[in-house]
Amino acid sequence: MTEFATKMAESLQPIADQFKSLNIPAPVTHWGHPFFMAIVIFAMGSFVAISGWRGRMVTDTEVAIKNKADHRKVAPLMTTFLALGYSGGLLSLVMQGKPLLESPHFITGSVVLTLLAINGAISLTGFGGNKPLLRNAHAYLGSAIVLLLFVHAALGLKLGLSI
Repeated sequence: MTEFATKMAESLQPIADQFKSLNIPAPVTHWGHPFFMAIVIFAMGSFVAISGWRGRMVTDTEVAIKNKADHRKVAPLMTTFLALGYSGGLLSLVMQGKPLLESPHFITGSVVLTLLAINGAISLTGFGGNKPLLRNAHAYLGSAIVLLLFVHAALGLKLGLSI
């Protein structure tokens, strides 16, 4: 893994150098990723989870439809921002001269993106023709992802305070 991490850091170094040339203050380089990802995780992640569950659980049809629509709009944006944040976190580490792919924060981030891809694929299939098992799997996997994101955020804070 170390050789792969070294090659990845080397390939990201030119991009990191371009950002360094902007003379971004060190606190922004260090804490920018966690600040913006916290917004995505806590605001968007909570909204996606709540709207998804409300769409399933409320008895008022209009409210359910609105929540399902909100969930469908925001979940892909949240996933996109998380994927962009993932690469931003790697660039931040390269800019700070820190090792890549070694922390629990990296592992949880990788697992989150993998699970989001699986959950997105479940929904893109129309839940396998609207199968209750796949709808339930999507809901519970999505909830597990949000919980993992909270753990991921705590690990990220620990990482940020340690470097």
